[in-house]
Amino acid sequence: MDYRQLGDSGLEVSTISLGSWLTYGGAVDNDNATACVRRALDLGVTLIDTANAYATGGAESFLGEMLEGVPRDDYVLATKLFFPMSDEDKGLSAAQVRKQLDASLERLRVDHVDLYQCHRYDTDVPLEETMGALTEAVESGKARAIGFSEWSPQQVQDAIDLPDVARFTSSQPMYNAVWRRPERKLIPLCAANGIGQIVFSPLAQGVLTGKYKPGEPPPSDSRLADDELGATMGFLSTDPILEGVQRLAAVADEAGLTTAQLALAWVLREPNVASAITGATRPSQVDDNVAASGVVLDDDTLQAIDDALGDAVM
Repeated sequence: MDYRQLGDSGLEVSTISLGSWLTYGGAVDNDNATACVRRALDLGVTLIDTANAYATGGAESFLGEMLEGVPRDDYVLATKLFFPMSDEDKGLSAAQVRKQLDASLERLRVDHVDLYQCHRYDTDVPLEETMGALTEAVESGKARAIGFSEWSPQQVQDAIDLPDVARFTSSQPMYNAVWRRPERKLIPLCAANGIGQIVFSPLAQGVLTGKYKPGEPPPSDSRLADDELGATMGFLSTDPILEGVQRLAAVADEAGLTTAQLALAWVLREPNVASAITGATRPSQVDDNVAASGVVLDDDTLQAIDDALGDAVM
């Protein structure tokens, strides 16, 4: 496993991390979930990413039980807040930052998280209020560092410009070989301001594994086949994208990689990316993902990826 510094935070994280969206504490039974987390830790994965809203607290509760007894310095724990936990509990007000952080710590069974992230931007709360509360979280020791997910470059700049507040050190955007929009403004802005990326959907929610075929129904046990789990995948599963992904198989074969490993190595070629968040429902997927750590793609392979995906790139 390779490790990288996460922005200016001082945190060192594994380049392949383990996420818990739509999996742990919910869709995946606890035995398989436990096996995945244990395998990840055994293989050197240190960054574990979750959120209070995942399974409405279920993911955090599962991880709190699973990680109990694991030396606290052996893993980097990241969670988030913003999405509703109840009709009243949502957003990024100072009161919510305090309340949701304490609730997350209780579910996770720890006295601090390494990274506390704003899951989205809250247009209903002054940025100064949110940043003040996050600063309080850092100064209290309940969070070692703070970050955000899916903020616009202007929103990030506005936070950078605020005086006397804690500084963001992480960004969590969707970023993969098909969805490259963060490269235009977000990544350059973050790189210039000590903010590193921990990216989600590096495999485009499984599309970049090659398991979905154009013109064919998705495998019955796949996320895309599930009306609820696949609800956010429509724009990533068009026939032009699926056709491009099928062409990636030959590129991966030439490089001696699986298609998933090729896609992860592509994301990690970007120096500002500290870690790629991967999901797993069985330990063999953890093995496959971790094998991408340290892979360096040469210029010919990178060009072949661009050629294979063609106009499907967004």
